Amino acid sequence: MPDDKPRVRLRQAVIAASELEPVAGELRRSLGLGEPFRDPGVAMFGLVNTVFAISDCFIEVISPSQPDTAAGRWLERHGGDGGYMVIFDLEDLDGARARAEAAGVRVVWRLDLPDISGTHLHPADTRGAIVSIDQSRPYGSWRWGGPEWTEKISSGPPGRLAGVTIAVPDPADVAARWGEVLGVPVSDRDEPRLVLDGAEVVFIAAPGRREEGLVEIALAGLPSQLPAHEPLEVGGVRLRPLTDL
Repeated sequence: MPDDKPRVRLRQAVIAASELEPVAGELRRSLGLGEPFRDPGVAMFGLVNTVFAISDCFIEVISPSQPDTAAGRWLERHGGDGGYMVIFDLEDLDGARARAEAAGVRVVWRLDLPDISGTHLHPADTRGAIVSIDQSRPYGSWRWGGPEWTEKISSGPPGRLAGVTIAVPDPADVAARWGEVLGVPVSDRDEPRLVLDGAEVVFIAAPGRREEGLVEIALAGLPSQLPAHEPLEVGGVRLRPLTDL
């Protein structure tokens, strides 16, 4: 992104799983990750989770811990595990919130703390996945990653969250909606995409609403000894290593 633009970073990708530990364990083994943070705060949504750090970005796995949760209903509609949410860290969160309101995008959850703000947008209005527009303070900290990230900048195992791929029946329209809220122009190369600070969001065609979602997470800078030269699938999401970045 241009240097004079407020930064928009891809900070966290979220996988929803009917059973937490098998998916979290496979993710940890496949990517050589450390001990995850388990956030007691997600109990308010009827969930349990694990949050894995990769450098200063994160992959989270959530699972319903009680009946009739939003994630549980999504798993039923989706027909199994899959990519559920994408969380962005914006320097200009006020601007993004104002743009979302102007575009008629509903807010399903909002929280403002001294060190972080979070805003979950209604997936029916953004399509593809739940979009969360957040702001860390100081920028680069990340309360959702655990105590060692709260009000301070830390670092996890080597690697980088380099991008996500969102499958929807109408990629151009959904890319335009996400870009409008985030304040990022759509790039129309082979597929519509949003180029962020250090990552990108790519939109591809899905055959139907059931197949919508976060379908791929691209990872760069992984340790060379990991057996990740080919994409692998964990929790219904492809993990694609980028060896050239």
